Amino acid sequence: MHAGSTPDTTTNVVGNFEDKYASSNPIAKALVAGFLDAVTELFVLAQPRAKTVLEVGCGEGKLATRLVRNAPTPARYLATDVSLHTLSPELDPRIETEAASIYDLPYADKSFDIVVCCEVLEHLDTPTRGLEEISRVARERVLISTPWEPVWRAMNMARAKYLLKLGNTPGHIQHFSRRGLETLAATYLHIHGMRTPLPWTVILGEPL
Repeated sequence: MHAGSTPDTTTNVVGNFEDKYASSNPIAKALVAGFLDAVTELFVLAQPRAKTVLEVGCGEGKLATRLVRNAPTPARYLATDVSLHTLSPELDPRIETEAASIYDLPYADKSFDIVVCCEVLEHLDTPTRGLEEISRVARERVLISTPWEPVWRAMNMARAKYLLKLGNTPGHIQHFSRRGLETLAATYLHIHGMRTPLPWTVILGEPL
């Protein structure tokens, strides 16, 4: 997924080189299904309090479509990214879209009941600033995820991917262990739940 521009430049942060949602590999499909189930479960847990949802770093919009179709539909679901040129033509029509950087979201404080930001923080030069901004615009809950390192890279190596980069996916400039993401999240969130589908960490929290 895409992330946003760095705080002091207009250079876009690219997302992953592969579309994990479109993989035909049965193992990859099973892993992605586990990830989607974990994100959806935590999203549903937050849903009773949610009428408006903002997704930051929506990429192709496939996660947004999954959540809209597999959870109680909020009154508004707005999906944003620094660039919208990769949006899937199969994006659910109930989803609104807008170009915005995670570092400078054009919304007032506490504008959305839930903010979703999955597979984004690992692409950021300053993930702390990104988390601060998404927490600012969240009223009730923040849902985040990142790859679980170093397991993510080890799994890439096992399938002979990115060997010259020691398994690091292009575009990943931060590498979060489970404890590392939990520690970062706790700087701006009271953590309500964590799921650990291999090889990801997914956290649901409440803005402090």
